Amino acid sequence: GSCRHRCCPGRNNECWAPGARRAHCYCDSYCQRTGDCCQDYHATCRRAAVGCAVGPWGLWSGCSSPCGVGSRARSRQVTVPPRHGGDPCPDLKQRRGCLGQHPSCGTAK
Repeated sequence: GSCRHRCCPGRNNECWAPGARRAHCYCDSYCQRTGDCCQDYHATCRRAAVGCAVGPWGLWSGCSSPCGVGSRARSRQVTVPPRHGGDPCPDLKQRRGCLGQHPSCGTAK
């Protein structure tokens, strides 16, 4: 089988070509893990692969709860999207717990 006409990022079961003995061989980047790549996958698809690149983390947000348990979040942006089976993007969002301690929290009646 040949990947000449298509190379797919990630796991894509529709990205295949007819292989030996009526079996499918795959042209998606996941075929490297499963070992069922078409014979020209590395030469055709990986050469043009571009891995994801991301920018720096932004600042943490304020606590979602002014009083008591809440969460903070931060994010980052994709600067170069993955192409041609390149490495996928890492997490773009993070969340962590926090404890809201607004000055008015202890004054509720």
